[in-house]
Amino acid sequence: MSEIIKVLEIIGTIAFAVSGALIAINAGLDIFGVAFVGCITAFGGGIMRDILLGITPPAIFSNLWMLYIAIFTAIIIFVFSYIKRNKFVILKKKTEQINNLFDAIGLAAFTVIGAEIACINGFDDNCFVVTIIAMFTGVGGGIFRDILIDTKPYVFIKHIYALASIAGSVAYFLIRKYVGDITIGSIVSMFLVVAIRILATRYCWNLPKVEISENAEK
Repeated sequence: MSEIIKVLEIIGTIAFAVSGALIAINAGLDIFGVAFVGCITAFGGGIMRDILLGITPPAIFSNLWMLYIAIFTAIIIFVFSYIKRNKFVILKKKTEQINNLFDAIGLAAFTVIGAEIACINGFDDNCFVVTIIAMFTGVGGGIFRDILIDTKPYVFIKHIYALASIAGSVAYFLIRKYVGDITIGSIVSMFLVVAIRILATRYCWNLPKVEISENAEK
């Protein structure tokens, strides 16, 4: 399983670093800000997970090569966007679609990682804990990212973001517990998360919320 975790960490780190970098560029941050937000997007959820599980210091501080991957990825995105900045502005809608795809992949990978780490830390019989830890691992980085660029966290307002992570983590838990195949669990979970995110974006699926008009009091 350690090999699967390593592969998923690389996939998730690159995907979230790309997603964070693109959003930071759209927010007008400089190269340091882009690299920083890219890293926070990639590792924020893992740090939250490790704190909740009592793993200190968080795993990222002993896996510096993952940090280097995130920094390198974010800088590559910045440099490419800087060189092609005119096209970047023109193709803004396209970059948003690319960002959504990478964000979905990162969410899927870190949901599985969070679920498995919760299981190997003694919660393999507790679906609730596994789901919560997996969800925080998947969405935590995005919450930090949005706070840093001074916007409402995406997870709370659009496209059933957290529910996709919850669905994926529950699927992983059930397959791991009752089928006993971690590889199948990982594949099914990731497919489910990505599919829900892509479909939610495509068809604008959102949870209900109270829309208060500014004219309501008049």
